Amino acid sequence: LEVIRRTPRHLFVDEALSHRAYEDTALPIGHNQTISQPFMVARMTELLLAAGPLDKVMEIGTGSGYQTAVLAQLVERVFSVERIQALQDKAKERLAELNLRNVVFRWGDGWEGWSALAPYNGIIVTAAATEVPQSLLDQLAPGGRLVIPVGGGEVQQLMLIVRTEDGFSRQVLDSVRFVPLLNGPIA
Repeated sequence: LEVIRRTPRHLFVDEALSHRAYEDTALPIGHNQTISQPFMVARMTELLLAAGPLDKVMEIGTGSGYQTAVLAQLVERVFSVERIQALQDKAKERLAELNLRNVVFRWGDGWEGWSALAPYNGIIVTAAATEVPQSLLDQLAPGGRLVIPVGGGEVQQLMLIVRTEDGFSRQVLDSVRFVPLLNGPIA
């Protein structure tokens, strides 16, 4: 929680919404996307790191870069995939402004992940998938943790999936509301 307190959320929202930056609510960031509420960023980060520190995490959905900035202060290396170039460009600027240099960005389809750099000790998905993408499971290291909202309706389920010796353990944790994880051509 200390990292969330010291990460300046107002830098990650439009100036017109900066007066609402510290409310515990999701806010629009353009392109039909949102910055997650601080509680959800904390919850997902806590789930990802619950088994101990991670050195290599993939984030699906850079968005504003806020979750990315939080992760960059807690893990050795972050690999962040975003399908909307304009959002990724702004996120890169914000992280550079905060001197967070342990993040590598990829403009691409989050459903595919970033297999060239796999496996990852942790994967965090910041938009709701209708189902867990097999490609993300394939990129998870043994013992690795995947935190992902799943469901196609207005309310989804936050899941924690851990890669075990003989497959995957899955836990459904909370009911959540996220924008959909899009797949297909990137913008």
